[in-house]
Formats: sequence, C-alpha cells, structure tokens
Amino acid sequence: MFTLGPLGFTAPWLLLGLIALPVLWILLRAVPPAPIRRRFPGVVLLLGLTDADSQSDRTPWWLLLLRLAAIAAVIIGFAGPILNPQDTRAGTDPLLIVADGTWADASDWQARTDRIGALLDNAARSGRTAAVVTLTDLPVDGPTFQSAEIAARGLPNLGPAPWEPDTVALTTFADTLTGTFDTFWLSDGLARDSRAPLLEALERHGRVTVFQTPRSTVALRPAQFVDGNIMLSATRTPTGPALTVPVQAIGLDPAGAERVLASVDMAFEAGEGIGDVTLSLPPELRNRVTRFAVAATRSAGAVTLTDDALRRREVALIAGGGEAEGLDLLSPLYYLREALSPTADLIDGTLDDVLLANPDVIVLADVANLSPTEEDGLVQWVEAGGLLLRFAGPRLAASDVGRTTEDPLLPVRLRAGGRSVGGAMSWGEPKALAAFPEGSPFFGLAIPADVTVASQVVAQPDPTLADRSIAQLADGTPLVTRKTMGEGQVVLVHVTANAEWSTLPLSGLFVQMLERLAISTRPTAPDAEALEGTVWLPQARLDAFGRLDDATSEAGIAGEMLALGVVGPDLPPGLYASEDARIAVNVAGPDTVLATAQWPARVPVEGLDVARETPLKGALLAAALALLMIDVIASLAVGGRLRGPRADVAAALTLGLLLGLAPHATRAQTPPNAAADDFAIAATSNVVLGYILTGDPQTDEISEAGLRGLSDTLTRRTSIEPAAPMAVNLETDELAFFPFLYWPVVPNAPLPSREAYAKLNRYLRTGGMILFDTRDADTAHFGSASPEGRQLQAIARTLDIPPLEPIPEDHVLTRTFYLLQDFPGRTDSRDVWVEAAPPDAELADGMPFRNLNDGVTPVVIGGNDWARAWAVDARGNSMFPVGRGQAGEVQREYAYRFGVNLIMHVLTGNYKSDQVHVPNLLERLGQ
Repeated sequence: MFTLGPLGFTAPWLLLGLIALPVLWILLRAVPPAPIRRRFPGVVLLLGLTDADSQSDRTPWWLLLLRLAAIAAVIIGFAGPILNPQDTRAGTDPLLIVADGTWADASDWQARTDRIGALLDNAARSGRTAAVVTLTDLPVDGPTFQSAEIAARGLPNLGPAPWEPDTVALTTFADTLTGTFDTFWLSDGLARDSRAPLLEALERHGRVTVFQTPRSTVALRPAQFVDGNIMLSATRTPTGPALTVPVQAIGLDPAGAERVLASVDMAFEAGEGIGDVTLSLPPELRNRVTRFAVAATRSAGAVTLTDDALRRREVALIAGGGEAEGLDLLSPLYYLREALSPTADLIDGTLDDVLLANPDVIVLADVANLSPTEEDGLVQWVEAGGLLLRFAGPRLAASDVGRTTEDPLLPVRLRAGGRSVGGAMSWGEPKALAAFPEGSPFFGLAIPADVTVASQVVAQPDPTLADRSIAQLADGTPLVTRKTMGEGQVVLVHVTANAEWSTLPLSGLFVQMLERLAISTRPTAPDAEALEGTVWLPQARLDAFGRLDDATSEAGIAGEMLALGVVGPDLPPGLYASEDARIAVNVAGPDTVLATAQWPARVPVEGLDVARETPLKGALLAAALALLMIDVIASLAVGGRLRGPRADVAAALTLGLLLGLAPHATRAQTPPNAAADDFAIAATSNVVLGYILTGDPQTDEISEAGLRGLSDTLTRRTSIEPAAPMAVNLETDELAFFPFLYWPVVPNAPLPSREAYAKLNRYLRTGGMILFDTRDADTAHFGSASPEGRQLQAIARTLDIPPLEPIPEDHVLTRTFYLLQDFPGRTDSRDVWVEAAPPDAELADGMPFRNLNDGVTPVVIGGNDWARAWAVDARGNSMFPVGRGQAGEVQREYAYRFGVNLIMHVLTGNYKSDQVHVPNLLERLGQ
C-alpha cells in the first residue's frame, strides 16, 4: 500500500493517469478549433448590430477546470484511497495475540478489542494465521492457530476476568508453545513477577511487540472502621501528578432500591501512589452500605465490597432499675457496654424510644414488668425479625412474670423465688458450666474453670424445656434458654448481666457468647483456624467490569480457600455468607500496591489507539458523477441551448443535485411536552394494552407480539377492539392511560426508581392491573428459587400489593367471559396468584359462588409465559410452538381464553360475580 501522510492507496498505479491531465487540458482547449480571422470590407455595415444567439469560440477555463476535476476524482477514486490506513506489519509467520485480560483491562476493554481487531485485519491481508488468548483464561492445550477471519469471529466472546493470571497456569502455557510465531502482547500496564518468564518463552519463538497505555489505574482497598469513621484507601499507577477521584458509597435505601448514599473525593498527592480519605456516616446509613466504588470507572478493582467488618449492629440497652451514678461495676449494663462498645453501636433511651429506632437487638437487664403498650410493641418488633436478649436479676426473680403461664417475651416459664447456692445458709457450692451441647450456638466454645454461678432464676420443667435450653449448669439446670417468635427470637440468660450472681460477665466467654448470639460483629475477618472445616455460600459475584451479579444458586466455597484469600477462578471476588457472618472477597487487599509494568529495551512498546480506516473511493466517485452532471448543464448553458422552460428545468435539477449532496441539517428537536402529548393521545384514543419495557430487546419484542395476538383475539371474539399495544417506560411514561400492563420479569434488570415505584403504587390503587409473568413455568412454587422469582421478589418488595392467594375455583376470572379452571400459557401451571378474597367471604346456602368484593385484583402473578402463547407475527401467524400437536393448539386456545377473561375482568370488574348470573352459569355448567 502506497501512503501519503494519513492517506493510503490500495491501487497506487492508477494514479499515473493523473499525468494525462495536462494533455487533456490542451486537447479540450483545442476543441472546438479557433476560427480563422479574415477582414471583409462589408463587415463594416454590420458594426453595432447585436445577435440574440451567441456562441463561444473556445471552451471557458472554468468549464475545463470542472472537467479536469471530475476526471481526477475518477482516477483517484479507482486508485482506492483510504484515510488513516493501517501499516501492514511485516512477517509471514503465525501471529499470537496475547491479552492480559485482567480487571485492569476492563475500563478500556473496547479499545483493546478494537486493537485486536485491527491486528487480525492486518494478518488477514497478509495471509497469516492467528490465535487470540487471554492470560486469565488460557487454553489447556496451548494456542490454536487458524485463519485470521475465523479468529476475529470470536472477539465478541472475549472478555476480561476479575483476577490476575495464575503463575502456575502461565508456566504450563509456556511449556505448550511450539513452532515459530510472532507475538503481540496487550498489557494491562501493571507490574507482576510472572511476566518475565513468559516473555522469555515467547521471545524464543519469534518477535514480541507490546501494546500498553499510559493511563492511570486505581484500585480500592477494603474499607475499615476506625474510631467511629470509615477509612478508605486506594492505590494507583502511575505515580504521577496530583489526582482526585470521586468515591461513592452505594447501598439500599429504605424502599429497597440501590442508591448512592454518600460521595467523597479521594486525593492522591503528586508522586504518591496511595490515597486515603475518611468518611463519617451515621450508623443507620453506614449499615446500609454494600460497596464503595470509584465513580464512572468500569473495573472490579475500582469496587470494594463491605461485610461484617464494617457493618456494626445497633444494640439498645435498657436496665430495670436504671443505672446508679458512680457505681459502674455494680451497674447492670456496665459489662454489656464493655463487651459491645468495640463492635456495636449502642442506643440508650426508653423502650418506646428505642422501638422507634428499630435496632437489631434489644437487651433488657433485669426488666420484669412491661406495660401493655410496651409489650405489644416489643412483640411486634420481635416477630418482624428482632432479637430480644433478657438477663435475670432480683426484679425478675421477685415478680410473677412467667410463673403460671408462659410469657410471650420469655422463652420458658419460671419458678418463684429463684435459686441460691454457696451462701451461708445453703447446702452447696457455686455451680460450674456444663459443656455446650451440639446444636447450641455456643457449641465449641471453651469454658474457663473460674466461671461459676451462685444464683439464678430457675425454669419450670416443661416438655419444651430441653429443646429451648442452649446452655446448662453442671447439674443440668438451664442457664440460657431461647425460643423463636415469628421471624425473631427471645433469649433469656438466667443470671444477671453484672457479677452479682455469676462470674460469667468477668470472663472472655461472655463476649464470645454475645458474638455467637449475633449481638456483636467481629471487627476483623475470621482467621484461618476459625474458617477451617466451614463452607461459605456465595451471595454475589463481582465481574471484571465492577458489576454485581446474584450468585445464590452457585456451589459453596471451603473456608480454607477463603482463608488463603487468593482471588481466581476458584474464588472469584464477591460476597460469601455463613449462618451468622459475611466475608467480602475483593480484588485489592489491605496491603495491595500497584506498580507500572516495565519492559526490556529490546521489546518495542506501542499505544492502544487505533485510527479507523476510512475508504474514500465511494465519496470520490460520487463527487465525480456530480461534477459531470454539472458539466453537462454548464455546457448546454454555454452553448446557448438553455433558454425559457429549459433553463428552469436545468436550474431545478442542479439545485436538487446540490441539495442531495449537501450534508443534511440536524432536525429540530421535538419539544418534550409534544412527545408526551402524542403518547397520551395514542394511549387514550382507544383501549390499548401496554407492556413494560425490560431493557431486553428480544423480551420486549415478544411482549409486543403477544399483546398484538391477544388484541386481535379480543377484536374477533368480543366487543372490545383494542388498538396496537404500546411499550411503557416506567420512568418516563404515564401509567394511568392503560387498564392493563404486561410485565415479563427479567433477571438482573435494574429496579424502578423511587418515582417509578410511586407511579406503580398509584396505578395499582386506582384500578389498574399488572400481569407479572416470571416465565419459569412456576417450577419452584411461584418462582421463589428461580432467578426470575428472586427478581420478582425484589420488584414487589416496595409495591403496595394486597395479600395474595392461588386463584380459587369460584373466582370471577374463571367465568368473566369463558368458563375456565386452568390458565395455561406456553407452559401449563395451575398456580396463578391473585388478590386474596376477604376473610368474611363465605359461601351462602344454595349458592355455588361466594359473594366476593367488587374490586379488580390489582396484580396477577404466574409463570406460564403467556406472551409466547399469544404472540403472532404481522400476518397473524403464531410465532412460537405450544405443546405438541393438537394438544398444544388446545393449550394455546385456553391461553387466549385466559387472556380474554383477564381483559374483560379489568374492564368490567366483578360484574360476573353478581348472583343474577348464577342461573345462566349453572345452566352452562350443566348443573
């Protein structure tokens, strides 16, 4: 390829035709030939006369120039001009393209794939075979060289991984290399020890060229909780001028939607590779943070997940008789404060006040009697998931609480008077603790020999006492009892929270028992010894681009692997949980330091920027055609042949040609209110069925086709004639225009914003209906264990949805238009959920149907994939198969009937539940 600056030519020999332009100039000047000038005496008589028709004796210079320009454009166009041609890299050996493929590549992965694509195009022009590998996902048998065109087809499947290359895997890969080939290495710019051996191995097989960008790479270290504040630090490369990066704290708001809860700027000083910043957040906000991320950076290294090391539980402490001033060691809360203050946020106040704060744990130290209001509030709080920890004491021992009947806020019944051992009038010595039984949350804790109990409140023998005892004295007397209540639990320690009745609060065992009850959280991650023999279930996985994906369906990870903390294919970065703890595995650790990769002087290093090639052949030939058309019109004008109507036609043609070649002007933007008005008019001019846009083009197309088929069926079979279905954007469109919305649930789709949730709740309260379709055939009972089911649960968490029940046999949906008992779609599951009937809806004597409420169920939930069963193409043909043979077509028919019943129900309400229809219905049912 011949190049001139940024311009290249694929057929440069055609440029020799430009040499003929001077010859053409001479020929065009000579044709037509100039007339011979001769003087004739009679011409004097013609002087002063004018001729209406005139003709030039030679071609004007500007017309000659126009023709030469057209011919030059043709010659240059056929020469194959290309703007920004890529240099053809010399060589005939196979080409190996190696990309690091780490999290550091993710932020500019598109630029890297563009560079790989350009290298493969170059190899294709040279007829070289090629192979593409990433060091984080190496082929077991070494690289496979194939044609560059075939290798380029795999680029869309190429992606980075959220970890660094494994040294052992690189050594194995180097041993599989054979033959001679050239290597292009796309580096992520980070220094690592495993590079030098691989580079030497590649150089033994041919030339190596490195592509590396000088951009800055930032990695966030795990957040730490220090002195009541969150300490954030990060490392960067290269250590150049001063740099400031915005760091966001991301978590769930009270509505359950993910939000940026706080933002802070982290500064790197000039020449420094480490930056840090302190973030102060209130406990309630801090506990909602799920991760910190560098804003606008798509990389797993720019994200750090949070776990129990950052989240501190809120614990409310309430003493029965208050706290005596100046007598700290005798205070019922002193030892609790000492044990909990390093790892939990403590709340003081009255019981009514702390219930409003909704803490994680409430501790009642020798609190006996509660008012009815306090008791009701505490019961509701425990049933909603709270942990109530009670300690005994003189007040509880002297009261009548839990004596005759089991108190709802005590796990067991208590004996009157309590028990005292080791006193002057007693007949025994203080009792030691028995080993914690298997199944107890304290199982495995070592019991110090100096821990004894002198006094306690004693539990009444009951059939449930053994199951509720989780710690005992040496003589078998229960020391700690527990029961579950709703989603929460109540725990009673049968001794005081101070050292008055027991030496337990003076020991380290006291703190360990509180930790096992999940009252406090460990300030640091469990050590290797604590993790040995445990299994941790992944909750979320972090990909190379910093996206958090659900991982609850994946297999567990051994605690020993978590203890090693080596991020890789067997331990991807993410969040791992056990019964009562969470551990975050991040790309960067607390001591991670980034450094810039340095390459030997013998290795050429280039940048990643790729200037795209732009062929100019078509533009030049089009320009030549336009110039020739202008030349024709100009020649006719110069020859005097364009007069009258012909001139107008020529002018119109010229103007049209110029307008067609001129760049199109940008269209004026439509005012936003005009678009909203058009949407409102289209949605309200007729009955229109709407479907929620999910962001997945294929799912949205199926939803549109499904509602189109249902609309056609309604038009043919009923008096309803819906218009074409419309797509509905929850964030921008008004929902009140649509009586019915179809919402296919797509896993990992972003949740609606707070404003969208407000519109949805308003829509549901004012008579609208949403059909939620998980499309999972309800294989896990309403989708509870499928990705779609979990996504539906996340969506519905903030929606104002009434209590639901499977469609009963006498629900109005079973007879709105057709008599139905099954509601199939592409799949056939009977479990379709609607608003539950009122508790007082009873079957009257002699009536086959209950008199249900007059409203319309705001939601219908199922997983039968109705849209695919309804879907038709533009010609009205079914788009997807349903079942097999004739049975499948019968199932499709019932799917249409269910859709008709659904739309008739939302438009007419419970009209068919009126008892006036009973005789006709009974006749149709044959009863």
